[in-house]
Amino acid sequence: MNNIKSVQITVSGRVQNVGFRYATYEKAIEIGITGFVMNQPDGSVYIEAEGTENLLDEFIIWCHNGPNWAKVLDVKIGKQPICNFSTFKIKR
Repeated sequence: MNNIKSVQITVSGRVQNVGFRYATYEKAIEIGITGFVMNQPDGSVYIEAEGTENLLDEFIIWCHNGPNWAKVLDVKIGKQPICNFSTFKIKR
């Protein structure tokens, strides 16, 4: 894998109890992103994602909308060191 980048993404809005984590998992698997997604106590969803810059851009654009039943109000993105995730998981 070349040019792999790693980011932290926090998605806020109506993103819990609407299947956001499962839709995120499906999108990540579909486009080849590795990492994980989990709910946060403050009602946001936290994601760590790794992939090529182009794939991450596509994934981040998706995160700004999420599944149809979610209402995303804010997306914060931060860079992080490569974690070498091998899969994408839903953490509880």
